Formats: sequence, C-alpha cells, structure tokens
Amino acid sequence: MGFRLRRSARLGPLRFNFSKGGLSSISVGGRGASFNIPVSRSGGLRTTVGLPGTGLSWSVEHSPNRPAAIPAGPAAGLPNTRRLRPGQLDALNQSLLEVLRQELFPPGSTGQRLWEHGLVSHLLADGSLGARTTGLLALIETPEAMEAYVLRSHGQDDAKRRAQCCITAVQEASRLAAGRGWLA
Repeated sequence: MGFRLRRSARLGPLRFNFSKGGLSSISVGGRGASFNIPVSRSGGLRTTVGLPGTGLSWSVEHSPNRPAAIPAGPAAGLPNTRRLRPGQLDALNQSLLEVLRQELFPPGSTGQRLWEHGLVSHLLADGSLGARTTGLLALIETPEAMEAYVLRSHGQDDAKRRAQCCITAVQEASRLAAGRGWLA
C-alpha cells in the first residue's frame, strides 16, 4: 500500500481540499457525514455518510443541473470514462463523432435522409418552431455543423453533453419531419 498525503486545510466548519491544480473542492461536515462541493474537480455535489472507525461509508453524487445520462440504444458505444489525460479530449471528440455518424446517420436511416434531403434546413426555414427547438436543430443542420459543435467541447462532460444534444436533435428533427409527412 502506498503513502497518501492529504492536501486540505480547515477553516471553521469548512475543509478546503487541494489538488495539483489548486483548490479542488470544499467540504462541510465532519466524521460520519459530509457534503462536498466541487470547485475544479469533475462531478457534482456529493454527500457521504459513514461509520467512523470502521472504514464503511456510503456516498452519493447529486447532479440536478446535468442532463440525463446518454441513453443506451443509439449511443451505446459512447465512451464512459471519468477523467482524461492531456491530449485525450481530441481523441474522445473524434470517437464521439464517429459513434454519432455510425449510429444516427447510417445509410438508409432516418438521420441520413434528414441530411440527404435537407429536411433539417426546411424545418429551420419553417419559422413556426420555438427558439429552443430551432437552436437544437441548427446543431445538426449539416454534417459539418454537427462536427464543429462536437469538436468545440471544453472537457469530457461537455463533449458528452454535446453528443447527447445531437442525439436529442436528431430525434426531434425526425419527429417533426415525420409529422409533416416528409419521411413517408
């Protein structure tokens, strides 16, 4: 077993946790129960409850503002790692794009027909769509637009959120185009 050095400082009820990059998180609470608020670490708010002296604890991460997890089905092959080493973001973005193209836009699919016949552009030109729907559909108007959107991600969670937005956009565009009889 290797040695660990705790890098934290207490100030009243708050514990400031540090990592190589600076302040990582702030914890409130003490032995038996704590609440952790991320500052620069990935993940959401975390509550931990344990039995002091036993090594037994239970932890749950709260993330109400994060989008739902990428569903299985059309996005089953998306990477699911928590941390990336420097330089891996580009590889992740490229693999996300490849999975999106393979699963959402294979030859003969609804997604491929959306692009092939310019149906997303027709939906955007309709003018009867709300601003949120218009913004969502603009992400996948062309293959180049989707690629640019995914490649602009700033981190792993952002890349996965952007991939999820593309999946949602294809689903919404398919629903709207089918409702207008364009995919018959």
